[in-house]
Amino acid sequence: MNFLKNKYTYLVIASMFMFSSCDDYLDINDNPNNPTEAPISALMVNSTFETAQNTFRMGDISTNYVQHLASPNPASSSDVMDPVNYSGTWSNMYNVMTDLSDLINQSGENGANHYQGAGQILMALNLGMTVDAWGSIPYSEGLDFQTITPSYDDDSELYQEILNLLDQGLVNLSNPTEVSLGEDDFIYSGDISKWMKLGNMLKARYLNHYSETGSYDPAAVLAALDNGMESNADDAQVEYFPEQFNPWANVAINNADLLLGGWISEQFIESLDGTLYGVQDPRLPYMVGATDDGEYIGVENGAGRGDAPEQGARSVLEPGDYYSSELSPILIATYFEQKFIEAEAAFGIDKSRSYEAYLTGIRAHMTKIGVEPAEIEAYMSDPEVSMGEADFTIDDIFKEKWIALFLHPETWVDARRYDYSYEDFDLPVNVNPDLNGEFISRLAYPDSEVSRNGSNVPDVSLTDKIFWDE
Repeated sequence: MNFLKNKYTYLVIASMFMFSSCDDYLDINDNPNNPTEAPISALMVNSTFETAQNTFRMGDISTNYVQHLASPNPASSSDVMDPVNYSGTWSNMYNVMTDLSDLINQSGENGANHYQGAGQILMALNLGMTVDAWGSIPYSEGLDFQTITPSYDDDSELYQEILNLLDQGLVNLSNPTEVSLGEDDFIYSGDISKWMKLGNMLKARYLNHYSETGSYDPAAVLAALDNGMESNADDAQVEYFPEQFNPWANVAINNADLLLGGWISEQFIESLDGTLYGVQDPRLPYMVGATDDGEYIGVENGAGRGDAPEQGARSVLEPGDYYSSELSPILIATYFEQKFIEAEAAFGIDKSRSYEAYLTGIRAHMTKIGVEPAEIEAYMSDPEVSMGEADFTIDDIFKEKWIALFLHPETWVDARRYDYSYEDFDLPVNVNPDLNGEFISRLAYPDSEVSRNGSNVPDVSLTDKIFWDE
């Protein structure tokens, strides 16, 4: 509890610095008593915490697209893949990247190599989430406030920047430093060995996104993973505290108070209850709530709840479950995700390694969320799950990864790379007719950006693909 209080104190102090240090480039007055530059410790607190928040924010956008969640209201814009204005999320992504730019620059000037390395890894992560959602974005001119109409960098070129940032970060983390990370690091509390494992894991993640392109190099993915995470203990996550609840818990609490949200998609329920795959998955009660009758019933995306009441008749996120408890962590990058990346990359090179990584990924996720050992063994022994190397397919990897990465934005990347080919995965009811029968491929650029920087905003539609999906 003292550690949680310390985290909250760090966050409050960092927020004060962040608000006081935000430069307004139109303000000609300098107040010598008001700091214009936040210390790197405050930047680290804010950047690690807000990276978790951004993981939630991007997951909150994409969960309906991948049919983890569904709206209780018919033809909800998120369900039916309408263009939605995500100006707030866009701003939050840039706020973190701007802070990280300051952190990287100041750390380099101060010989704080480990801060700089961690900052570069976090920059790669936040940049990656932003590119994966919108494609081309302002970056080279987008973080220093030198222009109010920054140019856009090509999405494929930004991926090279992501990989460069990860390489630079790993080098800086391996170098000696004059200033050490500590409790101002909300992810690893200053454990540099874990930061290096994260950097390698993320390198594998982003290299694996090239799977549908001519640039895909599965051997490079596996080489990065050789220096990646070794167990669930290496997971990159931010734990919450009594003064700051997990944001998915807030969704669950609001739903209980009839601010409806966090309803579970019928697709997700039927993928775990035996309907679609012929095996009951013991993770279901650990992840979502049952109805008042003890059943698991989802909502069809786009259709809404029909004549079901506001509570008790459909499965929802509920307080107390793994993903939606008040003090649950937000999972940024995990060992079980890494094992599914390994399984995919190794599939055409070393199928035995691929199959073992697939099985390990399932076990790691089940262990992570608290499934009982006997339940794990029963699931793992089912021939629908442990089908043997000969009958093992790439579809099995994507299906299990889709379950394990519940509520995580990376699942939308997978869905697009996989052409949304999960079992019986159909377009939602009342789908946006402008999609012409296709699934959504990117977000619309936010209204705030169009109004401020419209001459530079690319002319794209919701079905125009990110470069790695073409």
